[in-house]
Amino acid sequence: MVEKSFAMGDDVTSTETTSPTTTILAPSYILPLALVAIGVGLYWVSLWAAIPVGLFGIFLAIQATILRMHFTDTAFELYRGKEQIRSFPYKDWLNWEIYFGPVPILFYFKEIKSIHFLPIVFNAGQLKAALVQHCPKTDNAAPQQ
Repeated sequence: MVEKSFAMGDDVTSTETTSPTTTILAPSYILPLALVAIGVGLYWVSLWAAIPVGLFGIFLAIQATILRMHFTDTAFELYRGKEQIRSFPYKDWLNWEIYFGPVPILFYFKEIKSIHFLPIVFNAGQLKAALVQHCPKTDNAAPQQ
């Protein structure tokens, strides 16, 4: 099979492997850096507001560096370095959304038994492409007659 690995841009590199097709999302530091910048700007207004916003931005930057999102043929997998910390099989998914389209900051998906919200600390375009490829949306909003 083919493993897809994304670099910082939208370039795709392919290598032959024996595993199923895997899409690995590139990290994105846009949201963390924006929060740090807002924290710096808030410093002139209120130190008590600036500190938590800036620290949250630093926390998200660290998460963007450490965490990797893998989309396989059967599941969305979350890795810390090379260690898989969680797997979310697509068969359990009911819905997904990327919020605030022009400036995506939040990824939501609902499984049969739980709801998940993840800040966008990875490339949003690659995320949407991987979601459409591996877990296309179905029209569940139509009333049953």
